[in-house]
Amino acid sequence: MFEEKIKEIIGHELPTAPKPLAAYIPAQISGNLVYTSGQLPIKDGKLIAEGKVVETVAEETAILCARQSAVNCLSAVKSVIGDLEKIDQIVKLTVFVNSSNGFSGQPKIANGASEFLVQVFGEQGKHARSAVGVSELPLNAPVEIEMIVRIK
Repeated sequence: MFEEKIKEIIGHELPTAPKPLAAYIPAQISGNLVYTSGQLPIKDGKLIAEGKVVETVAEETAILCARQSAVNCLSAVKSVIGDLEKIDQIVKLTVFVNSSNGFSGQPKIANGASEFLVQVFGEQGKHARSAVGVSELPLNAPVEIEMIVRIK
């Protein structure tokens, strides 16, 4: 059911979790929680945009990057639990936005992920969130997201 909703929204199947860029794993289970590593907006093996939000990446593109990062978080979760139907609740997102000096619209960018998760999971997709502006991200990505999920 959840994967069908994702396919309707993004237009394709949930991708395989992106390979880690360094010495870490995409997700880790601790009790009934799954913690993801930071996920970048990688699609088909490459970033969908690069640079700082508003300086070189438009807000609309950054919002799509946040959604793709959330998709990749879900792929990482699936890699350790096997089936998204085991998700009981999206608990927390931390959204890092590679921000131009003076840019304070991080919550708007983070909504790209938050609204997508509510579309997919309904009430189970509502979550706590931090939206943080940073000066740089790996690979010059505009967005990086970490997710915590409670499983059944």
